[in-house]
Amino acid sequence: MQLETYISDLLYRYECVTVPEFGSFLTQSVSATIDEESNTFYAPKKVLSFNEQIQQNDGLLAHYIADVEKIPFEDANKKIARRVKLLKSYLTQGETLTFKHIGEVVLNNEGKILFEPEYHLNYLTDAFGLSQFVSPEVTREKLKKEAENIERIIPIALTPEKRKAKPYLKYAAVALIALTLGGFGASKFYVNQIETHNQLAQEEATKLLDTKIQEATFNLNPLPAITLNLTKQSGNYHVVAGAFRVEENSVKKVEQLRTLGYKARNIGMNNSGLYEVVYGSYETGKEALKAIRVIRKTHNNDAWIKVDNL
Repeated sequence: MQLETYISDLLYRYECVTVPEFGSFLTQSVSATIDEESNTFYAPKKVLSFNEQIQQNDGLLAHYIADVEKIPFEDANKKIARRVKLLKSYLTQGETLTFKHIGEVVLNNEGKILFEPEYHLNYLTDAFGLSQFVSPEVTREKLKKEAENIERIIPIALTPEKRKAKPYLKYAAVALIALTLGGFGASKFYVNQIETHNQLAQEEATKLLDTKIQEATFNLNPLPAITLNLTKQSGNYHVVAGAFRVEENSVKKVEQLRTLGYKARNIGMNNSGLYEVVYGSYETGKEALKAIRVIRKTHNNDAWIKVDNL
């Protein structure tokens, strides 16, 4: 029985996962931090710890194992007890126990359990997809001086707007020439010619527009009906591929996974305002666990299981 796998799954949703007669793995959420010396930004996360004093069986781990493996609750408790007995024997022999994605456990000289957490996984689901990054130091005075130097080297030139000559100015020029050469009578003649020309042109344009409208036809034949066979996914156990702040990015992720053969889909927005994309949804925890083991091995080691309220 891969006990660490069940513990890891539960740490996403619970702050305390107790292994009866062994101890409890605890999580505590911490805010995002900044290392001012290295300008490194760290995402919010859950800090792991271990308490050997908390050994009371609360039934959480046994119920989960019973549900995933489809066995009675009593049988799940017996399997846990056998596994714990084996783990304690390894510790007394001086061996270091490695719980994958959780940490390492070893006995000290006083016979007390020492725990060294592992942070390859961030169990804070609200921070899924976030990682640490280093930002270069901002030197504002230096940038200001560089901008001033650029302004001195490259002057800004204003180009006056070029105005297009309007058609009626040509007619005004013609009328002005006519007034100069032929007097008032000649100018009146030219003005009448212009008005007549404009009226004929407007009437011709109106006739052409009416002709085009009459010639236009529209094909309103109904399109043939299309029958789509859709298979709706169901199940309260989801293998999550990622969570995205921008919905468009979640759509792209779904398309990418579907091209790889997964029945991916967007299951909506979580409490943190992130759009969650899943590889698939399953009716039982055993099916989801089987799927995530393959996915972590072949495609995404950071995939995790989300369980809706049953």
